Amino acid sequence: MQNRALIIGASGIAGSSLASRLLSSGWQVHGLSRGRTPVLPQVKAHSADLTSADSVRAALEGLDVTHVFFTAWARQATERENIRVNGAMVSNVLDALSAGPSKLAHAALVTGLKHYLGPFEAYATGAVPETPFREEQGRQKVENFYYEQEDRMFAAAARDGFTWSVHRPHTIIGFAVGNAMNMGTTLAVYATLCKQTGMPFVFPGSSMQWNGLTDMTSADQLARHLEWAATAESARNQDFNIVNGDLFRWKWMWSRIADYFGVIAVPFDGEVRPLEARMHEAGAQWQKIAAQYGLAEADIGKLASWWHTDADLGRPMEVLTDMSKSRQAGFLDYRSTPDAFFSLFDRLKAERLIPSA
Repeated sequence: MQNRALIIGASGIAGSSLASRLLSSGWQVHGLSRGRTPVLPQVKAHSADLTSADSVRAALEGLDVTHVFFTAWARQATERENIRVNGAMVSNVLDALSAGPSKLAHAALVTGLKHYLGPFEAYATGAVPETPFREEQGRQKVENFYYEQEDRMFAAAARDGFTWSVHRPHTIIGFAVGNAMNMGTTLAVYATLCKQTGMPFVFPGSSMQWNGLTDMTSADQLARHLEWAATAESARNQDFNIVNGDLFRWKWMWSRIADYFGVIAVPFDGEVRPLEARMHEAGAQWQKIAAQYGLAEADIGKLASWWHTDADLGRPMEVLTDMSKSRQAGFLDYRSTPDAFFSLFDRLKAERLIPSA
C-alpha cells in the first residue's frame, strides 16, 4: 500500500525538501500550512490556521494519511507563548487525524539543538550539556516548547497506537523563501550586499564560533533522515540528532563562502558584530540591487533572517552533535556542508533571488 504523508509546513526549509524526497520515493504527499507560500506542484495543498483546532479539523476532514511530519513552528514573543501555541499545533493536527479516516502508522517531529541549549529567551543560561550533544543527555530544567511538542505527540501515540520519531538538526541549510531560520540564504544576501556596496564581509559572530568546531544540517540530509525513521524498524519511538557528518571551523568556511561570491573575507579581530545591528540600510540597498538585476524578490525580509544567524554565529559555547545513535540504528548517509552551501547558492541564482554575476 502506498505511503501517504501529511507534511506540516510543506513550503518551509525542511518541509519542502522532505516533500521532494518523498515524492521521488513514490509517496503521496499532502501539505498543511497557512497557505502563504506555494508548495511543490505535486503536493496536495491544504490551508488552515494551525493554532485553531476548528480550522485544522475542517482542512483535514476526510483526509486519509499514514504518516505525519511536523516541520513548522510559530515564533511567539515569550517561551510560555511558544509552549502554548506550538504545543497546540501538534495536538490540533493529531486530534483531527484521529477523528477522521486516517490510521496513522508514524508521526515525526522536527525540533533542534535548543533541546540541549534551551530556548531563545534563556539561551544557554543553564547548565548546557557537554559536547558533543547526545540524545541520552535528556532535557534541560527550563521551559521549552520542544518538550511540550514531544509530550503532545507521545500522548497521541499512546492513544492512537502509532510510532513516533524526534529529529534534532543543527542549523539547516536549504531553500525556502520567507523562512525565519535560514542562515544559508541570509549569508548569500549578506555577501551580495557586500559585493554590490563595497561593505566588508565581516564575520558577525563570536570567537568561539570562529575558532571552534561545529557542524550543520543540510535540508536534504534531514529529509533522508525523516524518511528513514518513518520506515525503519530500528528507528521506532526514538529521538535522534541529525547533522551532515562533517566538521568545520567558521574561520575556514568563511573564506570559502567569500570566494564563491568574489568578496574578501575580513580577518576576524575578536569583536562580535551582529548583522541585525548593521543592516538598517540593507532593505533599501536590496531594492536597488533587485531592480538592477531583475531579481524575483525585492523584500529583503523574505530572504534574510539577521536575528537567527546572529543567534547561531554568536554562541559563546561549542555546539557539536553526536550521530552515533542514528548510525547504530542504520542511518549512514553523509552530506558535505560546503557542497550544501554552494548548491543552495547556485539555486538562489537560478531562481533569480540573488544576482548570477
